[in-house]
Amino acid sequence: MCKRSKFGLGLILLLVAGSAPASDLAILRNGFTIRHERREVLGTVTRLYPSASRDSYIDIPTDQIDHFEKDLWSPPAARAGTRPEMLHEVITEASGRHHLDPDLVSSVIRAESGFNPRAVSAKGAQGLMQLMPQTASQLGVADTFDPNANVEGGARYLRELLERYNFDLIKALAAYNAGPQRVEQYRGLPTYYETRVYVSRVIRDFNRKKLAEKKAATTNARKKKAAPRMMQAASQ
Repeated sequence: MCKRSKFGLGLILLLVAGSAPASDLAILRNGFTIRHERREVLGTVTRLYPSASRDSYIDIPTDQIDHFEKDLWSPPAARAGTRPEMLHEVITEASGRHHLDPDLVSSVIRAESGFNPRAVSAKGAQGLMQLMPQTASQLGVADTFDPNANVEGGARYLRELLERYNFDLIKALAAYNAGPQRVEQYRGLPTYYETRVYVSRVIRDFNRKKLAEKKAATTNARKKKAAPRMMQAASQ
């Protein structure tokens, strides 16, 4: 197997199964990310180590890596000071009221605040879904640091943007990040690097959740299908 094939297989496995947090993210030019604990440059190749072990690594051509950034992800309970089941309920209920996929709302929250309800951006956006004070006021959100109110307002705003752009998810996410005026100015995804990375991050995380759900559903279906045969064999 050639080195390029090894890279492809390793990347697929990491994207599907790599959910454990690490210290850094390698952001590739094709939009994928690879979590790793450390790295070293070997000529034209950058070697990424997903764990502390030197036996496990992935070699990536350095020119395929766009940049590196810190992996700010941590379990919701650790960042939010809220039990994960409570936050899950908040997301599920707000998503249901506004006819959104809870996984999408969760992916937006991860990209916006890392599940930290006290997060404040340099521009003044606040809370889990990073609502600007003016936007929060228009949405009727009195306390942007209250998880229930913030997610309710953010979910409502996201739904409004989806309807505004005929459910074009890329345009809606770009508008959520950069503002509707910028999406209309550029007639689509703005050229801003930050916005493009943001949209890619949300969609990537959303797709990861759906792949995991599909895998779990397939596994459960196989177990259910195999159960009668196992019972029949046991009775013989």
